[in-house]
Amino acid sequence: MSETEERAALVAEAMTWRGTRYHDCARVKGAGADCLTFLAGVFENAGLVPKIDIPYYPPDWHLHRAEERYMTGLLQYCVESDPASAIALEPLPGDVLLYKVGRCFSHGALVVAYPQIIHAVKNIGVVLGDAQRDGRLTTIGENGVNKGKPRARRHFALRRWVAA
Repeated sequence: MSETEERAALVAEAMTWRGTRYHDCARVKGAGADCLTFLAGVFENAGLVPKIDIPYYPPDWHLHRAEERYMTGLLQYCVESDPASAIALEPLPGDVLLYKVGRCFSHGALVVAYPQIIHAVKNIGVVLGDAQRDGRLTTIGENGVNKGKPRARRHFALRRWVAA
């Protein structure tokens, strides 16, 4: 398969997860997933990575630790965008966006057709979203504190797409 076909297959697989309810640490399409397990399941089911062993993590780990556990795991399979690199500055279908929530980058989403994304949202489930308009993704500030401050975001592409 070409890179374009792989990206399309990845997005098509992700769309089959729509409506899956949010469930911490679960990885079952149609039954439950969180933002990490959703991405792992999509990449696995699309045949782009082998089964990913995800060690146990408490649901609130990102609120108490600054260690970049999510990003460290993602970097085993992906490369981060850099203006000097081969990754496009605007995310392409199948790229991953990571958002800083809490003390580290702890929320992931898959690009459908930028700015449209698909991700697992706590208390909602796997849904389509807008990376440029969703206030939960673009700004921080719960309860009016720091309201409007930009939320940090990073952009990644599957390693083999960048190496090609």
